[in-house]
Amino acid sequence: SSSSSSSSSPSTSRREVVSNYNNAILRSISRRGGGALHMSTVDEGVVVSVVPTTVIEGMRPGTSGLRKKVEVWMGENYVENFIQSLIDTAVDANGGKMLDTIVVAGDGRYYNNEAIQTIARLLAANGIKNIWIPQSGIMSTPAVSAVIRRRTSDGTGNDGDGVAQGGIVLTASHNPGGPGEDFGIKYNEGLGQPAGEEFTEALYEKTLKLSEYKTLDNSEDIDLDAPAGTEYQLTPTTTVTIIDPYRNYLDALKSCFDFERLKEFGAREGFSMVFDGMHGAGGPFAKRVLSEELGLPPSSLLRCDPLSDFGGCHPDPNLTYASELVKRMGLLPDGGAD
Repeated sequence: SSSSSSSSSPSTSRREVVSNYNNAILRSISRRGGGALHMSTVDEGVVVSVVPTTVIEGMRPGTSGLRKKVEVWMGENYVENFIQSLIDTAVDANGGKMLDTIVVAGDGRYYNNEAIQTIARLLAANGIKNIWIPQSGIMSTPAVSAVIRRRTSDGTGNDGDGVAQGGIVLTASHNPGGPGEDFGIKYNEGLGQPAGEEFTEALYEKTLKLSEYKTLDNSEDIDLDAPAGTEYQLTPTTTVTIIDPYRNYLDALKSCFDFERLKEFGAREGFSMVFDGMHGAGGPFAKRVLSEELGLPPSSLLRCDPLSDFGGCHPDPNLTYASELVKRMGLLPDGGAD
């Protein structure tokens, strides 16, 4: 069993000083434009803490993950308990071996960035070597799958080459975001697929037995807006890399579709279209694909800037929350909205 199982129940927090921190460095590496290597010493006070906790009821996941009101997630040890249970479940599914590489990304909703920081500390404290986080912390769910399936250590790769063993996705899907609204954490397994019921049920059982979790104390926050390629050495054995959110997803699309012919199609006289990003994670990807790659004008894009509360609307493409899209397209639905 893992170190966080119910068989270990210390009365006080056990702290393991991470070795060799006198020589450890925080590396901020910009690989764009031949940027210089910036180095600063990691605080010697950074330690791995094994923190006692108590079982929190009600953590049974639904479709591949767990959704709750954001204030629930912000409660004491809630994220920590769920993520530690998730790590322990993933280790069991991996034959008892700690995972090597994990992707962590979200849809940009309220509490996204704070949760990413917490999760990175737990992953590092548990010994996961590589943590990949997209620039800005935002990535669409299909893009996370593309990274898992394709990305190798140099950022490239074909389908099936990917080295990541899973992805933690912070999303509550079409549910609203913001204070008083919803937050969720899902897990994608090694082929990029949503975690199945066998995994989520095992995770739930872990939450009912958890007595402790591992985290890093006194660790500086990661700059999620750093350039792609920036690396942070959280411990002597764990590196966080800020990755390009789009590269592997674009490669996946280009393996399926002829972008040159699509670009020609979009340039036809009289052709127009509109995409409504609803202030979610899909917006930046629409800009990258539809505008930058296929050459469609900015007027084709509506609400493509991510907002933590989705602009006060549900990120759900229906006639209520996509009413502006309906107006732009000149649609007149009947009473049954069909």
